[in-house]
Amino acid sequence: MAARSARSGEFDLIARYFAPLAAGRSGAFGLTDDAALLDVADGADRIVTTDALVEGTHFRPDDPPDRIAQKALRVNLSDLAAMGATPEVYTLALRISEERGDDWVAALARGLAADQTRYGVTLIGGDTVDGVGPAMLAVTAIGRLAHGPALRRSGASAGDDVWVSGTIGDGGLGLQVCCGEAAGLDEAQRRYAVDRYQLPEPRVELGPALVGMATACLDVSDGLVADLGHLARASGLAAEILLAEVPRSTAAEASSFPETGRIVAGDDYELAFTAPPDRRDAVRETARQTETPVTRIGRMRPGSGIQVLDRRGAPVSVARTGWRHR
Repeated sequence: MAARSARSGEFDLIARYFAPLAAGRSGAFGLTDDAALLDVADGADRIVTTDALVEGTHFRPDDPPDRIAQKALRVNLSDLAAMGATPEVYTLALRISEERGDDWVAALARGLAADQTRYGVTLIGGDTVDGVGPAMLAVTAIGRLAHGPALRRSGASAGDDVWVSGTIGDGGLGLQVCCGEAAGLDEAQRRYAVDRYQLPEPRVELGPALVGMATACLDVSDGLVADLGHLARASGLAAEILLAEVPRSTAAEASSFPETGRIVAGDDYELAFTAPPDRRDAVRETARQTETPVTRIGRMRPGSGIQVLDRRGAPVSVARTGWRHR
């Protein structure tokens, strides 16, 4: 892990806060070398993903630093889960703005340490740099595909059911709470929504269990409508979503967050996937075994695009599809 430039004592900072996160992984070399050695002699395929969080865009400047680090790791674990991989190791590229002190870095490390224990992953390298302006954390995560082909966005067939894990819209609701815009929530519901925004729950048990069962899969990061649009496009199909079937939390029910807003809000990091109708019982049993709630919300059909339907089957107008990357 290279030292941050134009600052004294950075190797000490790495040794104090980040090297302990690499303990027990011989190929990480205690973060004393320029790269790590990853032994893949077991013959299993590896899935690699990279995602970055930028201050002011993906997290707020006053968000707790331990949660910022955990979110940076978890969004990558969610990508691994969406392809059916079990997380193993990760690297971290960290840009620290000049006004951030060692206490902020120490809190980042504490958050990562907690999630390493929770998800069974280890830091094996990365980089740290100084800079004026917003902080940034970029994680590259590597996961093991234990069996079968990786889950892709492109495998859905016409007639497949569309499923989603968890509840939808809580990430966007949590951001509203952080911005002081949400109404109608009690304190417990506000805390729940903020937790869902700051600490997403990657579905690391469900994703690998869907290999060989789901025909297509991705995680909901940009908004349900936008992400199902990606899946439908990759599969050369259209998707129908029944708005009333899209699961919502009690916090979302109590809030003033509109139904069409829930399905275009980002930061949920749930899995959306497709499977043939004859696998419904198998999907539900997999959900039970992995203790992950899943809901059937629609179907794939010939055509293109996403159509949202109300209880009568009439189209629902959606002003926007979700987060757009610039």
